[in-house]
Amino acid sequence: MILKDKSVLVTGAEGFIGSHLVEKLLSLGANVTAMVKNNFKEDVGFLSSIPMNEENKINICMADLNDYDAVKEITKNKDVIFHLGAEISIPYSYKHPRTFVNTNINGTLNVLMAAKEHLVKRIVIMSTSEVYGTPDTVPIKETHTLKGQSPYSATKIAAEKLAESFHLSYGLPIVIVRPFNTYGPRQSSRAIIPTLITQALFKDKILVGNTKPTRDFNFVEDIAEGLVKVCEKDELIGEVINIGTGKEISIGELAEKIIKLTGSRAAIETENLRLRPEKSEIMRLCADNSKMRDKTGWTPKTDFETGLKKTIDWIKENPNHFKIGVYQI
Repeated sequence: MILKDKSVLVTGAEGFIGSHLVEKLLSLGANVTAMVKNNFKEDVGFLSSIPMNEENKINICMADLNDYDAVKEITKNKDVIFHLGAEISIPYSYKHPRTFVNTNINGTLNVLMAAKEHLVKRIVIMSTSEVYGTPDTVPIKETHTLKGQSPYSATKIAAEKLAESFHLSYGLPIVIVRPFNTYGPRQSSRAIIPTLITQALFKDKILVGNTKPTRDFNFVEDIAEGLVKVCEKDELIGEVINIGTGKEISIGELAEKIIKLTGSRAAIETENLRLRPEKSEIMRLCADNSKMRDKTGWTPKTDFETGLKKTIDWIKENPNHFKIGVYQI
C-alpha cells in the first residue's frame, strides 16, 4: 500500500511517537487526521512542533478513545489507521490499573469496531516490547511467550489479542507492531533517557532506579519510518513484528554515556522510589529484528550516540518541557 494521497488516521497523534509519525506521513503526501485526547485547554501537544504550510496540513480531531461514537465518526472514510493512543506509564499503571484497562483495552476495541464498520483497508496496532517480560532467550523473537509483568503490559497483551481476534474472526487487515524502547526529541521525562539527560544537564546528581536492566533503544524517526514500512507491506497483514536495533545497553552504562556526552559531573544514585516491584522488573529487552529487516528492508539509520546528541540538544533548547529532577509517573 502506497500512503501518498491516502486518508490516514493517527490516534495518540499529539504524543512523542505520534507527532513524529504524523510528520513522516505528511512528508509522504498522506492526508492525515490526527486524533488528540480531548482536553479543556484544546492542547494539541507536540503537533504544534510540526511546521505547517498550504501543502502540509493536519486535520485535528479531539476525542476520547473510550467514546465509541466519536471514534466511529473520526474513522469514517479512512483508508489507514495507525493506533498509537494509549496510557503508557508503567509506574502509573501500578497505581491506577483501571485507567489502563479503559484506554488500552476498551479504547482499542472501539478502534477495531469502528474500523470493521467502515471497512478500513489497513490498521497498524502499536504494541510494545514490554509484552515479552523478562525473556527466556535473547534476542527476542516475535514467537516468544508473552508475560504481563505490569498492568501496562497486561493491557497491551489484551489489546494485541483483541486485534488478532478481529483479524481471524472478521478478516480485519491488522498488523501488530512491537517497538522496543524509543527515544528522541519531544519525549517526556517519564522516560529514562530524558530523565537522565535533564538531571545530567541541570542537577548535581542523577537519581535512577535499577541500573542493571538492559534495553534496546531506537531513535524516534527510525521508529516512525518502521511503522510506515510495516503498513506498506500487504504480506504483513495478520502478522506481529518487532522494531528494534538488536543491540542492548544497561541503564547504568546509559547513564555513564550521557554523563560523558553532556560533560556533566553529576553522581549516579539509586532512589528507592524509582525501583519497580522486584517481580515486575524486566531485566533484558533486545530485539530479534530479522523479520522486520527481511520483510521490509528496514534498518535503523541513526546510531545511538548521534541520536543521544540530537536528544540532548533538543532538551537544552526546550528545558521548559521538563520538571527537572522530579520523579514523574
